[in-house]
Order: sequence, then C-alpha cells, then structure tokens
Amino acid sequence: MSNALKEMDKVELVNLERLAHLLKGLSAAEFETLEILLDEDASKTIAQSISELKSEQRIPIDEW
Repeated sequence: MSNALKEMDKVELVNLERLAHLLKGLSAAEFETLEILLDEDASKTIAQSISELKSEQRIPIDEW
C-alpha cells in the first residue's frame, strides 16, 4: 500500500472507495457527461451557448 493511503484516515479512505465504486458504475454516456462537467472550457462554452440561445443570438446553420 502506498504511503499516501497509509496516511489517510479511515473516513477519507472509505469516501475514496465509494467514489471509485460510483465511477465504475457509470454508463459511457454518464462518464462523458461527467468529463464535460469537469472541463472548465467546455462548461463555459455550454453556458455561453445557452445564454446566446436565451437571448435569441442564434446563427443560422448556413452561416456556420
């Protein structure tokens, strides 16, 4: 066992084990969603796109 794991208290270790179990149970789509949510640039782009959509600042597809 690594030194980092030895130094963790039991609560931290249990929380890491729970997190690992949750991550293993994610579907491919859920995992991809998690990756996007954790990607700061992607989150900013999505927020900007939603804002533009709400303010009707849409670009016609033929102008892309």
